[in-house]
This record gives sequence, structure tokens and C-alpha cells, in this order.
Amino acid sequence: MSALDSGTAERRRQFAEEARSERPDLALLCLLLGAEAGPVGPAEVRPVVPGEAVPDPYGIDAAQIELDRLAGLLPYGSRSPAAWASALAGLLGGRCGFGGSSVDYQRLDSSLLQQVLRRRRGLPILLSVVWIEVARRAGAPVYGVALPGHFVVGFGNRDHPVLADPFAGGAPLTGQDAELLVTGVTGAALEPSMMTPARPLEIVLRILNNVRAWAAARPERTDVALWAVELSLLLPSHPARLRFERAQLLVQRGDFLRGAAEMEEYAAVLDGIEPTTAENVRRKAHAARALLN
Repeated sequence: MSALDSGTAERRRQFAEEARSERPDLALLCLLLGAEAGPVGPAEVRPVVPGEAVPDPYGIDAAQIELDRLAGLLPYGSRSPAAWASALAGLLGGRCGFGGSSVDYQRLDSSLLQQVLRRRRGLPILLSVVWIEVARRAGAPVYGVALPGHFVVGFGNRDHPVLADPFAGGAPLTGQDAELLVTGVTGAALEPSMMTPARPLEIVLRILNNVRAWAAARPERTDVALWAVELSLLLPSHPARLRFERAQLLVQRGDFLRGAAEMEEYAAVLDGIEPTTAENVRRKAHAARALLN
């Protein structure tokens, strides 16, 4: 890992610990991810007085309280999966105005839970996290459904779920609607495996992949790309190639020695699996070191 201040190091430790827990807390992981982008709320709009305690600079506690508050606005009483979906749509999509549009794909804060709760706009997966966490707190049988290219939520029986699209304000999705979504993205038919409820760590990794894609389109934001890669590496399961991606980012940011050293470590891992790739990585490490001359 890169040199971190004590606050960031502590949040990273908490993120890694939560990711490895028996039942990872999706909201907490998303909020710790969002904290990487910097402070939110009052700390942004007024100077911090030396010695003054800033109670919640990254908005983590405030966001948890807001999720609890939203859950408390749902009416009491047992309801069917369809009724749950309708109640959530009425509250979050209607009364509170949560939803998304194409413009939201251009904003980093569309992938940060604190900001999505503040703006009530975001990417499909973050809006789905809001739905999941509010509904879960209210006792609904809810889960995320990671359709290719478009994340939605499901209620009730996982073999015959009631689907809703938080990005569209909670519009109901029929099986045919889901089929059309998948076909439009992949050109292939909807597979039953695509309807499997998404686990918290799968959701977090997909969010981090979105952040990395956002940063990749903006070469000046290697800072964002780096923290997204570093958080991904803290997850128990992640693509091994992320180690090489991190090394490349270090080189791009001018940390040639550490970037080259990490490339060489990655090459050593590849030696027995992909020797040609390992040699290519070593050449890149050599080139990185040469930039010091």
C-alpha cells in the first residue's frame, strides 16, 4: 500500500476487516468506499478550527442515520413482495425522488453512497444499495440482482422474484423487461444464473470497477484510480491483475521505484503460469526504473 495518513489507514483497516467478516455490512463497506473521495458536509464549506473536533467529516454516521430514517417512513404491517416493491417505489422513487439519468454516469459522486443519499441521484447499483438497505431495515425480503450492465433489486421468491428498477424510480420489471435489458447489453438471452442474488462483496467490487472505469476515462484522476484499486485489493477475492494495475498507477504518478518493484513482484507470481507475460512485465519494470535517469 502507499503511505497513508492515520485516518485513511484506519478506514482501510476497517474496510478490510468488514470485508472478511462472516456477514459483511454492505452499507458500511459502501460508506467507507465513499470516504476515500474526501470529506462531505460542513467540513467542505467552512474551515476547520485547530483543535476542534469534526464529528463525522466523511458522512458515515449521518448516512447510516438517514438510511434508518428512510426505513422508518415505510408503513408498518406485513405485505407481499409486490406490495414491498410498490411501497419502496412510492417512498424512494416518488416521495424522495431517488432516480438516475445518463448524466449521472459522468459523475464520480454517483458511485459514492454518501453523495447518492444527499443528491438522490446515482448509478443503478448505488440506487439499488439505497433500496436494499432501506428495505432490509424495514424487514423486507430484498436482494440485489446484478444483471449485465444494469443493476436492479428483487423481492420475495428468488426463483420468481418481483423486480424493480431503482434507476427508473422503482419502475416494476417483468421477466420480459429483464430479458430485453440483458439482450440489449450482451446480445444473448437472460440466463437463470444472472438472477442469482448478488452478495455484498460482489456488489462492492462492481462499484469499485465502476469507479476505476470512471477514472480510466480521465487520465488526470489517477488519484481516484489508485484508491479504487487499493480497496479492491483489500477484498478477499479480486483479480490478480489488479496488482499490476496498481504498479502502473504508481509509475504514472511518478513513484517509479515502488511501481517497478511491484511489477517485479507480480512478474515473479506469473513466472510459473505465464512466463511470456512475466517477461513483458519485467521489461515494463526496467523501463519504469529508467525514468529515474
